[in-house]
Amino acid sequence: IEKTVQIEKRYMEIEEYSVKLRLTIIDTPGYNDALDCSNCWQPIDDYIMRQFDQFLRDESGLNRRNIQDNRVHCCLYFLNPTARGLQQMDVLFMLKLHHKVNIVPIIAKADTLNTDELKLLKSRVLEDIERHGIKVYEVPHCDSDEEEEVKMRDEELRSLLPFAVVGSNGVVEVGGRKVKGRIYPWGVVEVENPKHSDFTKLRQFLVSTHMQDLKDVTREIHYENFRANKIKQDNLHNNKSVIVHVDVVVAVVVFVHFCK
Repeated sequence: IEKTVQIEKRYMEIEEYSVKLRLTIIDTPGYNDALDCSNCWQPIDDYIMRQFDQFLRDESGLNRRNIQDNRVHCCLYFLNPTARGLQQMDVLFMLKLHHKVNIVPIIAKADTLNTDELKLLKSRVLEDIERHGIKVYEVPHCDSDEEEEVKMRDEELRSLLPFAVVGSNGVVEVGGRKVKGRIYPWGVVEVENPKHSDFTKLRQFLVSTHMQDLKDVTREIHYENFRANKIKQDNLHNNKSVIVHVDVVVAVVVFVHFCK
């Protein structure tokens, strides 16, 4: 698989409970290979802000019925499985973006870790997130009258965070079944086996159980924060323009007065 060197959009349609969903996947470059990582987050920040800005313009226009929502509803942030928690650049990146997008941390290449190592890494990542004050997306707590099944489902999701996934483009045969996975000398890792990877839970979380909440948080918190700051900046700019204009007028009046 070739490395991503610039921001790329990919579109796909999936069907969930007889409902067709059109997803836009924005693939961004990794930064570990770069010599200077000081502003690696900037292109991603710019992209998120451009989508907010475009939506605000469309929302303020005449044709508001057919607005296409291109706002980023979720950022899947892949973590290095060989690290002992969050690295310095992970912390910087998340702190720069956590007020603008729903960040969902994910441990990549989870098949490189055994069960105890993975459990320890998840614990350290959560500790680092709390210590640095990083705001990642949190699975909301259910109301008291919610069905027990939903409560148990969300509790399980919270226990899995950060998700740990295995990826593969290959199809292997296991016990007469063809599955996506990887073959190792000691056995086979199945991408969609919950015992091997959180992939199925992550997919369910993204496109089924919590998709609407991700959109709601984007709209009600991240976008509204952007919108409020934008209005504040515009008002400040307009006030400065008025002050400068008045100062010029006063200066001219004073100058004319002395000429007399």
